Amino acid sequence: MKQAIMVGAGNIGRGFIGALLEKSGYHVIFADVAENLISAINERKRYTVHIQDKECAEWTVTNISGISSAGPELVDAIGGDCELITTAVGLRILPIVAKPIAAGIRARKAAGSTQILNIVACENAIRGTSQLRDAVYSHLNEEELAYAKEYVGFADCAVDRIVPKASFENPLDVAVEQYTEWDVEKGGWKGELPEIQGLGWVDNLDAYLERKLFTLNSGHAICAYLGALKGYKTIVESIADPAIHDLVHQAMWESGEGLIKKFNFDPDAHHAYIERIFARFQNPFLADETQRVAREPIRKLAPTDRLIKPLTTACSYGLNVDHLIFGAAAALHFNCPEDEQSVELMKKLETEGVEKALAEYTGLKPENALFGRILDVYRALTVAKKG
Repeated sequence: MKQAIMVGAGNIGRGFIGALLEKSGYHVIFADVAENLISAINERKRYTVHIQDKECAEWTVTNISGISSAGPELVDAIGGDCELITTAVGLRILPIVAKPIAAGIRARKAAGSTQILNIVACENAIRGTSQLRDAVYSHLNEEELAYAKEYVGFADCAVDRIVPKASFENPLDVAVEQYTEWDVEKGGWKGELPEIQGLGWVDNLDAYLERKLFTLNSGHAICAYLGALKGYKTIVESIADPAIHDLVHQAMWESGEGLIKKFNFDPDAHHAYIERIFARFQNPFLADETQRVAREPIRKLAPTDRLIKPLTTACSYGLNVDHLIFGAAAALHFNCPEDEQSVELMKKLETEGVEKALAEYTGLKPENALFGRILDVYRALTVAKKG
């Protein structure tokens, strides 16, 4: 039987990638640090994916087991008959995951295995698999590295599915939207391309990565930061506010014009894609929390991420960015004591001022026109918040 390891047994792991793999005939081994989650997987041996959208449906996932990702079990599993490793742990955790993956590759080499292993990091990041590959390689010696380059594929991907928090009698059950997109780049894969439901093979991933980052992630984040400023708890509540609704929609169109220029997208097709994505924010079943979407504001303010990259790209073509500006400005206001990056951001603003924070986190220089425009909107939002 085909065997895949899903590192990360959270909502994305269970409700998206792991579920698609199981549906495609894989025995899915979920690996996670949460012992209660792994115990539940091994005891219940099943969970239900609830599609909550205009058309509701559900299916049961049964061909599963669980192991700890913090101990030798993960290394042993990788060193065995595993064909595929996928991750859904967050970009910051990938360097930690790299160590047991490297150890597993080392075990495969020691056993003389010539079975191909492919690894796909299913993270909300630009080329997360490449980042994981580099981290894995750093743990291998010269002979092990040569082995990995021959028998281990690292394929970058773009993933897209909203998986909100939900409560069910079975704690493993998960709610998802109908929409799903999982694009994997052929060039990084080794061996034959398998048929996996919901997975599409692409030649050049860059356009797909930036299309998703500039559209879904950008619009989602701007909606969350503006909603948080107004005290809304969910994305649905936020987008129902007429001012936020219009601002987010216009920002996504501005971002889209930059993508059309950069990748020569068909304008009508891309505008239709924007409207499909925007409609997803209004799905009443997806009570996605603004705090969850807005978390880690420092990462999201980075030069290559969802708030700044669309701005600089559109500006490079002389396009309008009046509404995109609000994303970065509102992110600088995100104050959540439970989020480490928000706490760091608030401390930076208090001790060093907004100019230093903006320059450090976004990479924008004070002489850049965008720098001053973001500051102006930040200050306007400060006044509005106090009022």
